[in-house]
Amino acid sequence: MTATAVRGLRVAELASAAGVPTDTVRYYERVGLLPEPERTAAGYCSYDAGAVDRLHFIRGAQRLGLRLSDIRALLAVRDTGTCPCEPAEQLLRRRLDEVDAEIARLVALRAQMRAMADALPSAQCPPPSPGTWCPPARGGDEP
Repeated sequence: MTATAVRGLRVAELASAAGVPTDTVRYYERVGLLPEPERTAAGYCSYDAGAVDRLHFIRGAQRLGLRLSDIRALLAVRDTGTCPCEPAEQLLRRRLDEVDAEIARLVALRAQMRAMADALPSAQCPPPSPGTWCPPARGGDEP
């Protein structure tokens, strides 16, 4: 058994094992995603091996775009020893709807940008008016 296994992981060791900065470990602890660790006699944090798994779970859920409040809810279920599959499914389906809406918004934005780019003249472009791409078209009667 190693000395780390006996005394637990310190913040830097946990961060390194999970591939996150130490500030991230401290932040997750502050917002309640990571339980407060035990303290050594010298006052150092001492995390158990389960903290690494918990950090991997949190980071994986974040990569899926879940909010910290959603992750906290999933962890609460997971901490009871129950699989969080049902609430996770609901959260992931909501997130899929959000991603689909964002994709639709980006596709529309792309079409608008394409139309604007295609409408721009390649030559003889007059200087633009402030705040516009091109100056407004003026009729012969306008001052």
